[in-house]
Amino acid sequence: QVHLVESGGDLVRTGGSLRLSCVASGRIGIPDLMGWYRQAPGKERELVATVTTVGRTNYGESVKGRFTASRDRKKTSIYLQMNGLKPEDTAVYFCYAATPWGPAWGQGTQVTVSS
Repeated sequence: QVHLVESGGDLVRTGGSLRLSCVASGRIGIPDLMGWYRQAPGKERELVATVTTVGRTNYGESVKGRFTASRDRKKTSIYLQMNGLKPEDTAVYFCYAATPWGPAWGQGTQVTVSS
C-alpha cells in the first residue's frame, strides 16, 4: 500500500509564498514521475507541476515562472515552492506519484490566498 502525505498548505496573502511537501511511504518503489495537481471549488483538477526522476519538470501555464517543483535525492518526496501567490491559486493541492504498481494520490492540502 502506498501513502502520500502532503503538508504545507495554509492561508496566505496575495504575493506571499508557501512551500508544499509530499512524502511517499509504503510500496512506492521509485516513481518515474511525481507531481502536484490542484482543484478549486467547482473546477476540474488541473496540472500544477510534474518532476521526473532525472529532474525534468513540466508546469501548468498559470504557474510558470512562479512555482518550482523539485524532488529529494531518494526520489520519494516532492516539493512545491510557490511564490507570487494569487487568489486564483486557491485550491486543494494533491500530490501524485506514478509508481511501478500504478498511480497514487495524496489526500490534499488546502492553499488559500486572500486578496
